[in-house]
Amino acid sequence: MKRPGPLLTLLAGLLLGVFMLSLNATTGTKSASSYRESPGVTAPPSPTPTKTTPSPSPSRSAPPNADYAGRTDDDSSAVAVSLRDGKAIAYFCDGHDKESWLKGDVKDDGTMKLTGKNGAELTGTLEDGKRIRGTVALGGRHYGFTADKAVKPSGLYRATATVRGAKLDGGWIVLPGGKQVGILDRDGKPSAAPRIDPVTGAVTIEGQQLTARPVTP
Repeated sequence: MKRPGPLLTLLAGLLLGVFMLSLNATTGTKSASSYRESPGVTAPPSPTPTKTTPSPSPSRSAPPNADYAGRTDDDSSAVAVSLRDGKAIAYFCDGHDKESWLKGDVKDDGTMKLTGKNGAELTGTLEDGKRIRGTVALGGRHYGFTADKAVKPSGLYRATATVRGAKLDGGWIVLPGGKQVGILDRDGKPSAAPRIDPVTGAVTIEGQQLTARPVTP
């Protein structure tokens, strides 16, 4: 009996090689498939930024309609301010020969800048509706002042008339407690004003009775 020849041996080796190659390919495919199907480790999604709605600014109420009266810090003069509908008129006087009428607007935050003749200026701030603190610039000087909320008859008064050919212009500040500070201008010549009746505003000037009335813007 003849032994298998070299050709048969070569063919058997070739078949074995094809079988092993096929087995490796199948195993690799399964491994790759298993790898793809297994869940991978992924980074957590980034949180969606939350939109922040800005808080609305607190609304400011308009300055109240009111009157304020007080004295300068050096106690030399008086200041009165009347506020109506965002407008202001003020009077500064020392009760002798120095006075100024000023007017202007009041902002919603309570600040004001009032102006008068000859460069006079009042800057002030309304504090909680209870008082006005500020400064009056007049004649090259600056007067700090505090004017508290006035309760009638305290406040600002004025009377104008022509008496015996003279033009009269009087201004009065009635302070809390009843004290009065005022100036009467006769044809451009200022002097201390006579007292007025704080209830009626009546005042007698050179024998003629006039009425000083509350001043508003």
